[in-house]
Amino acid sequence: MTGDALLLALLFAAAAILYGSAGHAGASAYLAAMALVGTAPGVMKPTALVLNILVAGIVTVRFGRAGFVRPRAILPFIVGSVPAAFVGGALTLPANLYRPLIGAVLLVAAARFGWTAGRAGPDFPPKAPVPAAVGSGAGIGLLAGLTGTGGGIFLTPLLLAAGWAGTRFAAGSSAAFILANSISGLAGNLASVGSLPPATPLWLGAVAFGGVIGSELGARRLPGPWVRRALAVVLLLAGLKLIFLP
Repeated sequence: MTGDALLLALLFAAAAILYGSAGHAGASAYLAAMALVGTAPGVMKPTALVLNILVAGIVTVRFGRAGFVRPRAILPFIVGSVPAAFVGGALTLPANLYRPLIGAVLLVAAARFGWTAGRAGPDFPPKAPVPAAVGSGAGIGLLAGLTGTGGGIFLTPLLLAAGWAGTRFAAGSSAAFILANSISGLAGNLASVGSLPPATPLWLGAVAFGGVIGSELGARRLPGPWVRRALAVVLLLAGLKLIFLP
């Protein structure tokens, strides 16, 4: 076991704790960590997706058991996002255009949620109109395919900013959304699983540990304002990753 593999295990576990507390799975953080240690590009995406599926599954179950996942409410978003994610994954746009733009949007969202965290309102289930949910799900799915993420970094801010869900319901909905998109993304390129590195079982154990801890904190332990602060940090890291890292 190399030093880089052990370092990545620690970074992945920390990312899963932070992201899991906000209802996310951590794909952008896993990609950033692998880029920092020089992981081969062909290995990064399938590895991040496999880790994402495990953490998103854990977070979805934990938030669901706490009552913050409503499958019927999130289904229209998923119906719109899954096919669009396939399209986004097949497109190749100039990285110097779309990555900084999306990164800047995430940084603005991070600042907004960090600034307003102390004024978090009561939790309430998702209530987006179905046409709006399908349409916005398609747009987010396209972005998810382009950026190689599960799309939660775009869905959670939308749910909160539009007033379509309370903080924990937005987190739980995003976890289920990320799970569906990550499975779809991996299914679209199953052959890439053959390039997973030998350290993958170690990393799966690390993110499983982090996902359990983070989702417990987000679903049951942390007050609403702290979940929003965790979301602000997640958005900040994702935005910086899109702007400054490959």
